Amino acid sequence: MNSSTTSTTRAPKKTKIVVWILLAVAVIAAVIGYFVAQNNSTAATPATDAAATEQQVVRENSRVLSQAPDEKAVLVEFLDFECEACGAAYPFVEELRAEHSDNVTFVQRYFPLPGHLNSMNAAVAVEAAAQQDAYEDMYKKMFDTQAQWGESADNKSALFRTYAEDLGLDMAAYDTAVADPATEERVKLDIADGKALGVTGTPTFFLDGKMLNVQSLDEFKAAVAATAAN
Repeated sequence: MNSSTTSTTRAPKKTKIVVWILLAVAVIAAVIGYFVAQNNSTAATPATDAAATEQQVVRENSRVLSQAPDEKAVLVEFLDFECEACGAAYPFVEELRAEHSDNVTFVQRYFPLPGHLNSMNAAVAVEAAAQQDAYEDMYKKMFDTQAQWGESADNKSALFRTYAEDLGLDMAAYDTAVADPATEERVKLDIADGKALGVTGTPTFFLDGKMLNVQSLDEFKAAVAATAAN
């Protein structure tokens, strides 16, 4: 009798453990799958003029997540704040930043996808915050809360405004930036550059001007580490 009871009470715990393991594997697989899919879809893209390509990958007004004091490599990410794969890649990118902050500069560029109803709104909100030197804070806020607003059919601009308030931004300046067509045009510039480079989905990464072609997260880390060591 006691043995039967113990077996019954332990079963749900085992089930939960299995579920969490499967979820973790699924997230990692999703990130790897997106990396591989983007690289495969752009593998046959014709080479362009080197100087023009470099300008498209990183511009003077591109948003620098962190500048390496002893820069040896530049990692650029084209991202969509509503993209689940970008959300899954977010902690991985932060891990890379912590490990290579001294010699790898991290740059991010907007690439909101048309299938995500709030991706442009989110990008505009982040860019408005960036104009007050709060890019990193707003970028983290978007991914930390993505599960709360992602895939919503409602306009979440009002919610994004509360994020700006939480960060202590000048709200008059924020509202002006959001309403200014130039802010959205700034986002669209990144989209245009991404398309010119063969970006078709997110996240897509470029390491020192070249699209990363990796088959696993370990290969991704190794590529960054090898470039940073040169």
